[in-house]
Amino acid sequence: MTDILLVLTTVAARADADRLARRMVEQRLAACAQVSAIDSVYRWQGAVQAEGEFRVLFKTTAARWPALAQALRAGHPYELPAIVAVPCCEALPEFADWVRAECAAGEGAGQPSV
Repeated sequence: MTDILLVLTTVAARADADRLARRMVEQRLAACAQVSAIDSVYRWQGAVQAEGEFRVLFKTTAARWPALAQALRAGHPYELPAIVAVPCCEALPEFADWVRAECAAGEGAGQPSV
């Protein structure tokens, strides 16, 4: 088990996905962010919805999770965003070291802005 987390969220617009991805990496809350177009089917306010969305996958550390979650929530366009962290059970040691190094440079910095 590593301390690396894969954090996921979805947004409706590509511009929002790109904005969140860039800001979280710039603030060193994540080492990397990947944006993918997806199709979502979900129930919202009593009705089944089917829409295109963009999934953003962030690679971060457990230490940076609280600040990343807070920054995503603050900058997210959805009323109730899905922001989830999945522990990365295994990773190449060199990759895990890179994620740690990229995220560690931001630890102790001021409050992230979104």
